[in-house]
Amino acid sequence: MYRQLRTLALASAIALTLVSISSPIFAATAQEITNARQEGQIFTAYALSPYLRADNIAVTVDNGKATLTGNVEGEVNKDLATQIAQGTKGITEVDNQIVVMADYAPQARGEDRSFGDVIDDASITAAIKNKLLWSKHASALTTDVDTKWGRVQLKGTASDAAAKAYAGSLATNTRGVRSVDNQLVLDTNKPKAETTAAQDVADTWITAKIKSSYMYSDRVDGSDIEVNTKDGHVTLRGKLNSGAEQALAIELAQNVRGVKDVTSTGLSHSM
Repeated sequence: MYRQLRTLALASAIALTLVSISSPIFAATAQEITNARQEGQIFTAYALSPYLRADNIAVTVDNGKATLTGNVEGEVNKDLATQIAQGTKGITEVDNQIVVMADYAPQARGEDRSFGDVIDDASITAAIKNKLLWSKHASALTTDVDTKWGRVQLKGTASDAAAKAYAGSLATNTRGVRSVDNQLVLDTNKPKAETTAAQDVADTWITAKIKSSYMYSDRVDGSDIEVNTKDGHVTLRGKLNSGAEQALAIELAQNVRGVKDVTSTGLSHSM
C-alpha cells in the first residue's frame, strides 16, 4: 500500500510539472484559435454584406482587439466595417485603419461568383422554392429553380398558363431577384392545382407562411401587417405605402395553402 501511494504521488508530481511547463503553450494555442475564429467570423460577415464584399478589407485579431486595414470608397462603408467587427462575440476593441478613397474602384465582378454572391443566390432559390411549396399552385407545378447573380430561371411543367404566370410573379416578387426567365412548359395532361383551399391546414401554419411570404417579398413591408387566422379565414390589418403594396399583400395571403378567404378591410395605404 505504501509503495502504491509513493508511486501515485510520484506520477502526480510528474503530471503537475508537465502541466506547469506546457500551460503557456496550451494557452497560446487556445488564444490563437480564438483569434483565427474571430477573424473568420468578421471576414465572413464582410463577404456576405452587399455593401462591403467588393471592398479591399483585411482583418487581424489579437486577444480581443480587431485591426481593420484596406480601402473603401466612403465613410459609410468604413463605419459599417467597424460596427460589424464590434458586434462579433469576444471583440472588445476595434482599431479601424481603413482608408477612405473617393476615387476607389471596388473589385470588378468576375466570371466566378464570390462567396457572398453564392449565398445570396442560394437564399433566393430557397425562398422561391418555399413560396411555391406553400402555394395552392404547388401541386400543379414541377419546378426547378436556379439562381445566378440574382437572375432566376424556372424550369419544369405547369398544368395551365395561370399556374405558370403565378410562379413567375411569385419569383419576381422575391427579395433580391433581378430578373426571371420563366421556362415552365404547359402540360395539359397534368391535373390542375386545388385552388378551393379545402385542405385542413393548421391556422398557425397558415399565419406563419403568410408572414414568411411577406418577409421574402421585396414589395411588401410585412412588419406593418398583422395576420390572424381562424379556421382558414385570414384577417389582415395594418397600413402600407401604396395600393399596389396592399393588393400584393392580399394576393400573397390568398395563395397560401389552406386559406379559405382573406378579410382585408383592416388594411389601408397612404397613397
